[in-house]
Amino acid sequence: MFRRASTWWTVSGLVALFAVAALVATLAFSAGSLMAASSTPTPTKTPTPTPTPTPTPEGFNKQALSIDDPNSLWVIVNKHRPLADPNYVPSPISDAPVPYAFASTLRTEAADALTTMFAAYTSETGGEMMLQSVYRSYDTQAELYRGDDTLTARPGHSEHQTGLAADIGDISGQCAVQTCFAEMQAGQWLAANAWRFGFVLRYPDGFIEITGYEFEPWHYRFVGVELATEMHNTGTPTLEQFFGLDPAPRYLDQG
Repeated sequence: MFRRASTWWTVSGLVALFAVAALVATLAFSAGSLMAASSTPTPTKTPTPTPTPTPTPEGFNKQALSIDDPNSLWVIVNKHRPLADPNYVPSPISDAPVPYAFASTLRTEAADALTTMFAAYTSETGGEMMLQSVYRSYDTQAELYRGDDTLTARPGHSEHQTGLAADIGDISGQCAVQTCFAEMQAGQWLAANAWRFGFVLRYPDGFIEITGYEFEPWHYRFVGVELATEMHNTGTPTLEQFFGLDPAPRYLDQG
């Protein structure tokens, strides 16, 4: 009995031992698989870079210069906006070396730009222009004032007193200070090109209810190339409209 029992135990023990070994091997294989799976790195999604916005160009700075100070190139003088000092005298002033009927005195910046503009006109067309009127003192403006407020400015309200306004005509004198100047070569060239040199047509046709003056195709105002170019590019016909000012068709004492 003892031998049989021993033999049986031996066989049973071996079977159990093999079973345990198989189980251990299975568990080891499973653990290895899990470890291998867990050791495989998960791909990381690369974030899409946020595009850098293109800087927005700064708009034209309408506060760069004063429209009230008579020394400013942008000063606006009209029937609602007289010169702060009616007897204002611009400085520095120079005589532009160009043909003229009576005088050629302007603010130096305006005189230099006008000289360049006259030379460009001659170079591009073969023609010549002539100054008809330039800087005027208070007393001179008082003598010229005719009482017709749509044709001449009251003293103290004239752009000519700033030294920045010029009345321009053809060298022949034909259509001088007349609306027919608009049909002449010089008038047409100025209307198309004056902005390149910093000048704007101050009293365009059809804007009397804004500027207060009839069409003056000869009257150009120096404001500098930057402002003249901006007005040209935006198609803005008057200084009043560009700076958002109230129309000035009449003097304030006229209601």
